[in-house]
Amino acid sequence: MFLPALLRRALVPLAILGLVLAGAAAPGLTRAAQTQREVTAYLIGHPGGRQINTTDIEYGNGAFIVTVVPAAPRVAIAALDCPAGWYCFYDGVNFGYPRGKLSDCGFQDLGTWGWRNRTDSVQYNLSSGSVTFINETGATDTALFSVSTTRRTIADVNPYRNQADYVYRTC
Repeated sequence: MFLPALLRRALVPLAILGLVLAGAAAPGLTRAAQTQREVTAYLIGHPGGRQINTTDIEYGNGAFIVTVVPAAPRVAIAALDCPAGWYCFYDGVNFGYPRGKLSDCGFQDLGTWGWRNRTDSVQYNLSSGSVTFINETGATDTALFSVSTTRRTIADVNPYRNQADYVYRTC
């Protein structure tokens, strides 16, 4: 059945909310079942990915990976968990999930991965280089903040929360 784009955009959040509420309403739901519900809801809201394990979805044949929920319950709110060889950006302050991660050099549009205007905290876990997060502001884009080997983490990118549209990694 054909649905206009505007109607589809309105229905997707409702479908995600339904899946999340259904998981919350089922008291006997195991952690694994709840995790799968969250991953499924993420895929509905952000199509084009492929689930590669219990918590991760890959896009672009592994160029971009989203970890929907931590693999195990986190002990500390600000637990740093960006894997070696990646730079990570989190859709929550203090490294709250979901978490996106990239490793390629150069310019990348976060919109390719459905991650524009979603960065609240960041971690850089590479042995060299840096990455700058950029806001598309028209004729001239604005560099918001950077992380590198000398400043590896920002737990709260305020006042630039949810403004990054692009990244540029210098290798």
